[in-house]
Amino acid sequence: MTDWHGWQDSWDRQQEWYMPDREERFRVMLDLVEALTGPEPRVLDLACGTGSITDRLLRRFPAAHSTAVDLDPALLAIARGHFAGDERVTFVTADLTDPDWTAALPHRTYDAVLTATALHWIDADPLRDLYGRIAGVLRPGGIFANADHMTDADAPKINTAYADFNAARKAREQAAGAQDWAAWWTAVAADPALSEAARERFALLGDPRDPAAPSAHRDRPSTVAWHVEALRGAGFAEARQAWCSPTDALVIALR
Repeated sequence: MTDWHGWQDSWDRQQEWYMPDREERFRVMLDLVEALTGPEPRVLDLACGTGSITDRLLRRFPAAHSTAVDLDPALLAIARGHFAGDERVTFVTADLTDPDWTAALPHRTYDAVLTATALHWIDADPLRDLYGRIAGVLRPGGIFANADHMTDADAPKINTAYADFNAARKAREQAAGAQDWAAWWTAVAADPALSEAARERFALLGDPRDPAAPSAHRDRPSTVAWHVEALRGAGFAEARQAWCSPTDALVIALR
């Protein structure tokens, strides 16, 4: 029998190797959900992966409900296994760059749309379009929260020093057994319960084990200022940074 909870945990550990402050951004994100929408939100977990946000959402807010959306068949297989039997979670397979992806959602509006470490894969123009569609599925007063890789280009010496520090930390932890992105996907592909979903994923989205795989993305937004401006341009009443680390930030927007 497949240990889906173990796979969810291994995903979290792999992501924490890249982002050791990952839990802090989730805490701030859910603080804002409670502050602005209350303790029983209807949430859209956008590019949900294995369901890390939904997992923390439901542990903190047992009366919440989540619609978890992703395109990756392997990550969705883990998420479905992890939440099997939980009627508070609905899964949707959708491509967020498809203009009609919202038609697959089970609800017309949501109290909150949450995403983390996912939208940096989308180029600037499609991301602006996506922000507009996100605004369209939020109720008035609903919130959008995006925790992702965002930098401040005004401090190059600080950025360089932290990059060197972080690289040394990751090297130490990897030497002690921490999995990186490619190693985690190698393990997924080797699991009989996930190997077929992994093959589908590699054909659809590329093979994460191949460092030479070309990228079709050329214009990925990388600053908080870009995201805040794009969200306001998409129709949000307010947008601001709510948390940051030297490499990442949480941007929150009010519909």
